[in-house]
Amino acid sequence: MTPQQLQEGILHGAPAVRRRAMAKAITLLESTRADDRTQGDELLTALLPHTGRAFRLGISGVPGVGKSTFIEALGLHLIAQGLKVAVLAIDPSSTVSGGSILGDKTRMEHLSVHPDAYIRPSPSSGTLGGVAEKTREAMLVCEAAGYDVVIIETVGVGQSEIAVQGMTDMFCVLQLPNAGDDLQAIKKGVMELADLVVINKADIDPHAATRAQAQITSSLRLLSMHGNPEHAHHDESLWTPKVITLSALKGEGVDRFWAAVQEFRRLQTANGRLAARRERQSLAWMWERIDAGLKQAFRQHPQVRELLPRLQQDVAAGRVAASTAARNLLAAQSGQALHATI
Repeated sequence: MTPQQLQEGILHGAPAVRRRAMAKAITLLESTRADDRTQGDELLTALLPHTGRAFRLGISGVPGVGKSTFIEALGLHLIAQGLKVAVLAIDPSSTVSGGSILGDKTRMEHLSVHPDAYIRPSPSSGTLGGVAEKTREAMLVCEAAGYDVVIIETVGVGQSEIAVQGMTDMFCVLQLPNAGDDLQAIKKGVMELADLVVINKADIDPHAATRAQAQITSSLRLLSMHGNPEHAHHDESLWTPKVITLSALKGEGVDRFWAAVQEFRRLQTANGRLAARRERQSLAWMWERIDAGLKQAFRQHPQVRELLPRLQQDVAAGRVAASTAARNLLAAQSGQALHATI
């Protein structure tokens, strides 16, 4: 399908046609071929005026916290309210085989077959933070197709799991009761970026869930004094991070979660911070793509490709310092004279 046909299918196609066009469009955007990249840019430019109306929700948390169960419960809750839900689920890629299980459709057995839901698993491909490189572009495709809420579920590998915060309107962290909350709650990184913290599986040990809620609430107040400036002011017109408990498996508390999300959206829209956040994210996305493009162009430079194998051997054998090798490769790429150490 051409970019024009994909655009027509995404914007105006019947449900089955739209889903097929979305899948083909995201596959096109994930391609690394130069001709596909050109067509993908053309498609994104055409879709851009139709994006931006969905709410972008990021979900993070350690493996086993119940992210997939929670997202299915939330998705079905939203669909019952007449909303259309898209889920971009990032699965970890193997460092050995390069493969990825992509098991979220299996876990979300009810949501994945619902006509008002769209689930797209993607491999992380080693991307820092577990957010697939093309997730932002896939998110725009979902928005153009008319989905009201786009949920990004991340790998959940610990405190480095913050990249999703840079592409969503609201960043939610799922925690477990009895998971070392007194120490975990004061760790910086993910916690100080969280707009909402959810204690999942509260039905297993309600008392532990209540303790965790109190400990994390206290730590968030402390972090707001010295951490994220978005959370630094005690002002009724600004959002203050909250902690709630729920049981996704039993569907208890999902309505409270969505009420908190709606309150966040109302406040942040009224005070202009939601729009400002998206502007910063768009600029950061541009520079991220520039960095990636420069790195790719560097690797493809003829002189760099000629020197790189020998310099890699020298660095590995301890004959040349890594910093020296890097400077000489950069000099080769820019056409400057090489250092005498080479």
